[in-house]
Amino acid sequence: MISFVCRLARPRFTLDARFAFPGGCTALFGPSGAGKSTIAKLFAGVERPDRGRIAVGERVLVDTEAGISVPMHKRRVGLVFQDGQLLPHLSVRQNLAYGSYFAPRHEPGVVGFDDVVSLLGIGHLLAGRPATLSGGERQRVAIGRALLAAPRLLVMDEPLASLDAARKEEILPFIERLRDELALPIVYVSHALDEVARLATNVVMLEEGRVVAEGTPAEVFAFRTAETAGDRFDAVSFLSATSLRDDSEFGISVLAHPAGEIVIPALLGAGHRQVRVAIRATNVSLATERPRNLSVRTVLAGRVRSIASTAGPSSLVEVELPGGDTLSAYVTRHAVADLGLAPGSEVFALVKAVAIDERGVGRFDGAKTTRQSGT
Repeated sequence: MISFVCRLARPRFTLDARFAFPGGCTALFGPSGAGKSTIAKLFAGVERPDRGRIAVGERVLVDTEAGISVPMHKRRVGLVFQDGQLLPHLSVRQNLAYGSYFAPRHEPGVVGFDDVVSLLGIGHLLAGRPATLSGGERQRVAIGRALLAAPRLLVMDEPLASLDAARKEEILPFIERLRDELALPIVYVSHALDEVARLATNVVMLEEGRVVAEGTPAEVFAFRTAETAGDRFDAVSFLSATSLRDDSEFGISVLAHPAGEIVIPALLGAGHRQVRVAIRATNVSLATERPRNLSVRTVLAGRVRSIASTAGPSSLVEVELPGGDTLSAYVTRHAVADLGLAPGSEVFALVKAVAIDERGVGRFDGAKTTRQSGT
């Protein structure tokens, strides 16, 4: 279990947050200035709280009441920054070896040098210098250096923020492998929904230095009524499905869900049987009869659980699907009235395949998210 309870006051910002998670990848999510990076620095020992306690498994890193503050280099916390911060005068091999310098000599690390090189696909880069690498390659090397320090916790502070979409897609599968194959607990700082949707097993949502929601991605994001017109784009549902088949001719994958088939605009390939799909409520339409002769490929049968109206023209309809998932849909209040929607109404939810962001499709095959970190 990873636990965090800290307060830190600064002239124009106060962090007062607490949360705990058993393992897996926990995303710290929220707008800029919410306190995400401050929490990352507190885990790593770059910052010290005014008061609080931080523990990784049975090992206490900080306890202000007990006078405990483990030095940064002894915390066994691997830290990956936005820009990688590689040493420019050293080769890739030497940068990786620098991480090994901080690993305890009396116990093995999470993974050895050759395994790290294989896991991250950087064998062909070992002789090069950081200046010759792409942004995605630099981040892979930075992750490898952190792993070779034998961490009990990996903290990633917006590691993809400086990369374009193509370089992000290059890195995301490797982070998935860290989560699933190494079962290394990860604290992942981000304000990018597609990254959180794809990687997170837990989410801690922060606003102005405080935790406003905590739980699985589905629990945190699913049913959020808009307070302003723009907030309606923040309501996201997460559906769990299994990979059914790829259609290479048309570049799509078909997923099986108890409510119906889900079509996504990407080829998942073999091995990704368990899949999580993020669907924005603004991309869902509702019908009271099964539609025919439409370009929409995803039609999910369900029942209205609740309807929440805003002060404006919209209503957020929560649809209960077979299998236990819920799907949120933003529709106009006029449409709710015209269709006669009410709790208990049978409906069909329609989602255009091209409206699903394939970058946020999470693959969770073989995930080992129960690893406990001890002393």
